[in-house]
Amino acid sequence: MKIREIATHVMASPNRDYVFVKVATDEGIHGWGEGTLERKQRTVATAVEDLKPFLLGEDPTRIDYLWQRMYRHGFWRGGEVVLSAISAVEQALWDVTGKAYGQPVYKLLGGAVRDFIPCYTHTGDPAVARELMGQGWRAFKSGPFFRGERLEEREIVRRAARQFETMRQAVGPDVLLMCDCHGKFRPATAIRLGKALEPYDLFFFEEPTPPDNPLSIKPVREAGLAMDLATGERLFTKWGYRELLENQLVDVIQPDLVHCGGIKETVKIAAVAEVYDVRVAPHNPNGPVGTAASVHASAVMPNFHILEYAISPTRDACQRAVLDGDVFRARDGRIELPTLPGLGIDLDEEYLRAHPAIPADSIAGVFEPDGAVSNV
Repeated sequence: MKIREIATHVMASPNRDYVFVKVATDEGIHGWGEGTLERKQRTVATAVEDLKPFLLGEDPTRIDYLWQRMYRHGFWRGGEVVLSAISAVEQALWDVTGKAYGQPVYKLLGGAVRDFIPCYTHTGDPAVARELMGQGWRAFKSGPFFRGERLEEREIVRRAARQFETMRQAVGPDVLLMCDCHGKFRPATAIRLGKALEPYDLFFFEEPTPPDNPLSIKPVREAGLAMDLATGERLFTKWGYRELLENQLVDVIQPDLVHCGGIKETVKIAAVAEVYDVRVAPHNPNGPVGTAASVHASAVMPNFHILEYAISPTRDACQRAVLDGDVFRARDGRIELPTLPGLGIDLDEEYLRAHPAIPADSIAGVFEPDGAVSNV
């Protein structure tokens, strides 16, 4: 079996466009991967084109060999664009391989170590949280995001404390609450925010400092906050997590297999984290293919923690591209292990071609009170 064709689709949906990659073989088996990278979707699609010479005519089941070719033989290493392209191709290769052998991907990775995948979703609205609790959800993430307002740091801390106090009162003591800071804060502000949130018993405190310097989280760690620290959605490959893990700066890492190198690389990252008793909560605001791939990886990680799962109009619009629109939907806050070969998902190419993404004319930003550019 040889790789015959690689096609990329950039699909439009509200607020976010999705990048899907199809790898087709000369034996009629095809596989899907996802490389969605916000605001850089067409750049990823171009990167996939650059990877084709490493792949066409090759055996798609030699996944590690082809990963090494794509990663090492381009000379320039990594970066979120190239690694998103590599990740998308790698997922598709696993999908092809699973179909070729008639097995779900997680069985080819050694078999599941759990019976289902627990998930959390997003809301900071107590009414929405109570509605979702009625549907079986017991874990919610939100953050100190006050869109359209230019707030000084101390006001953000005060508002966030009120927000989480209201949420805790609404959902009770047993529901998991997480705070995602999106890497917005310098360490001193992150410490003040963490201390303000201590009374609300957070499951974890996510990305409190920017990812540009992974060691910037060290002062937050040394502050001894009464909550687990999590970060890592914007780190790539096992090498990108080395400093965090060797210095034991976090309790939870959050690799995104759509960007960090793919399914096998995420499992390798988790294996390194296991040495340091660090748990893995994969970052997954992605579309259906990224979610499917994340489920397979999560199934085989002994130190898996919980999987992110977005409930939103954007996701619902993207889900319409799935031939079986009900596959990999979380119910009662969990996803059951798939039984179909490969990733267990297929996309409607006619739908993808009918909904091409259109480049944005402008992109809104987030700014400080004085108009300076802020982290999003």
